[in-house]
Amino acid sequence: MNGKLDQIDISILNDLQNTGRITNVELAKRAGISAPPCLRRVNALEDQGIIASYHAHLNPQMLGFTVTIFSEVALTSQNDADLRIFEEKIQEWPLVRECYMVTGGADFLLKIIAQDFDAYQNFLSTQLSTFPLVSQIKTRMVIRASKKQPGIPLELLSV
Repeated sequence: MNGKLDQIDISILNDLQNTGRITNVELAKRAGISAPPCLRRVNALEDQGIIASYHAHLNPQMLGFTVTIFSEVALTSQNDADLRIFEEKIQEWPLVRECYMVTGGADFLLKIIAQDFDAYQNFLSTQLSTFPLVSQIKTRMVIRASKKQPGIPLELLSV
């Protein structure tokens, strides 16, 4: 594969993004090609890093995780070494599910999933706020999610 995506690649990516458990035979049928070249394309997309991973999208509430929090975290220093120290530390915190370095008043935006508000409060008071580089935390609790669409808008790609 030359690195340029064609309509078949986009079709494959769209189907995998929306239905990760689709068989290669069904994927090939939807893309309008036979199974062996479809599998070669999928492997090439994986090798190029376009397909980064596969996972099941779990329902947190069904598993007892009822609280979603977004926290803006400002650090005492923005030098590269300190930013990396914080990024390494968050890897140890299982409640932090996503972390983004951002612009504006905060340095990082964290997505935190907890069983309940007490579990979040415990994490906040014993781990996040006590980490030496953290200077300020602004918390936003999610009341309701109106849209949760994983992936990227492949329909906007032009071939």
